[in-house]
Amino acid sequence: MSSLETIHLPHLPSSLEIHAALYKDVQNAASLRQQLLSGNTDFEYAFIDASMILSRAHALSAVFRAISDYLNDRLKSRNVHSEIVFSFSPTNNIADSFRKFGISDTTTNLLVVKLSVTPDITHESVAAHLAQNVQGTPLPFDDNALSDISDYAKIKKAYKLGSLPSGPSSDQVNGTLGGKERQLELSVLGAIALRGAT
Repeated sequence: MSSLETIHLPHLPSSLEIHAALYKDVQNAASLRQQLLSGNTDFEYAFIDASMILSRAHALSAVFRAISDYLNDRLKSRNVHSEIVFSFSPTNNIADSFRKFGISDTTTNLLVVKLSVTPDITHESVAAHLAQNVQGTPLPFDDNALSDISDYAKIKKAYKLGSLPSGPSSDQVNGTLGGKERQLELSVLGAIALRGAT
């Protein structure tokens, strides 16, 4: 079963499709990370530790920032997929952003993002490749699924938001963020938007 979603963001060329898939209980993170580190172009994805993602808007904000930098020749990392991982970071330290937000050997919850930078990268080709290579349980890429796997303490620490309230609140309705999560989300989105602005 594929949970791959193809997304079109406003203000971006329609040819730049974003393919995203969320997994829990991933068994082969070390192998996926090794493919990435070895430079295997078949594994040119943004592999993101999903426990570090607060919401769909959080993820798509980082993706949008990376694509914007890609389109304007402002990449600070190797390619648009590594730039997506880097774009989650509130600082300009690339190595630190990969440590905090990228895949590690012990990652169990994983968001995989692939951008259609060439015509051969389609929903079907990405879905087939992920089905063959990611050993995990697919989840829908939505706020409900993310709230179940988000590590609020780690997210707050990464964004230096220690004074904000922690944990999921009881005022979540139909998968939408409650008040505490919404406050945290706005702070995180602001940190992504402002990185490098000073």
